[in-house]
Amino acid sequence: MNLVTHVVLTGGVGSRLWPLSRKSRPKQYLEMFNETSLFEMVIERNATIADKLMVVGNNANCHLSREVIEKTNTKYIDIIESVPRNTAAAIAFASFASNPDDILLVTPSDHVIKGSITYKDAVLDAIVKAQQGFIVTFGIVPTKPETGYGYIEHKDDNVLSFREKPTQNVAQDFIEKGNFLWNSGMFCFKASVMLEEIKRFTPEIYESAKIAWEKNKNGLLDLDLSMAIPSISIDYAVMEKSTKMKVVAANFDWSDLGSFEAVYDYLISQNHPVDENGNMVIGSDLYTAFVGVKDSIFVHTPTANLILQKEASQNIKQLYNRLEEEGSDLLN
Repeated sequence: MNLVTHVVLTGGVGSRLWPLSRKSRPKQYLEMFNETSLFEMVIERNATIADKLMVVGNNANCHLSREVIEKTNTKYIDIIESVPRNTAAAIAFASFASNPDDILLVTPSDHVIKGSITYKDAVLDAIVKAQQGFIVTFGIVPTKPETGYGYIEHKDDNVLSFREKPTQNVAQDFIEKGNFLWNSGMFCFKASVMLEEIKRFTPEIYESAKIAWEKNKNGLLDLDLSMAIPSISIDYAVMEKSTKMKVVAANFDWSDLGSFEAVYDYLISQNHPVDENGNMVIGSDLYTAFVGVKDSIFVHTPTANLILQKEASQNIKQLYNRLEEEGSDLLN
């Protein structure tokens, strides 16, 4: 039986959840979900499935991961990137750090998943396919024409294509066709198979990541060697090119909490209060009145407040980018 390693990718900064999510404490470490962080939830979710735990993070967040994992007294393999180089490099490092026949279950650190039995069934299905030499992606059966997610076109468990985040009309078309799934960003594969595919399709990533890994010091990767690795997502590097792809269509309740609209929906499910017009306050117990508006969100932090219409959540990224261009301390 192949050993299963749960690989957690922690590199995201959660820019669409500013001002809650900051560079000093990204959204996956915020204890705003029943006093538990998303990172802790993903560790617990896979603890009974995987034999080993591996965390691929960076200098800015490795101490935050360590704080959470030490609370659970769990042993783990710590891979620390001196500079983030996107998911292709992160997955290459995890594969180099594993035995060739190990099965890697790769998950982001910031997803909410409900339905533990359905989730476990999907993962076990993926593990079987990975043992057969396939690279497995998890597609979520969509519940609405969501424009914030990429999509996977499929026939049975075969991947036909990957699609970028669509417009509203295109997303509606995907839903009507019935053979499109949300791209969850979760994968399962044998370490040797992934390395073979990276080497085949992006040899520059394979070679430079291999050199960086071989020179690591207790999991810490050299800055200069890391900078030589092309920054490409695993989707572009391998998934869209490989003929070894399979998809598991999953029916568990899933969200990447990539926007305040998604956070709003999640908090509603947790009985977070809203007023009669659907307005919500996050981060403050002070009395807050909404007059003449509906479906709005007020976000309070000690250094910045945010007021937005729920449907405009995707636009927070533009605000974040502007603050970054200005060198604002409000991102830290």
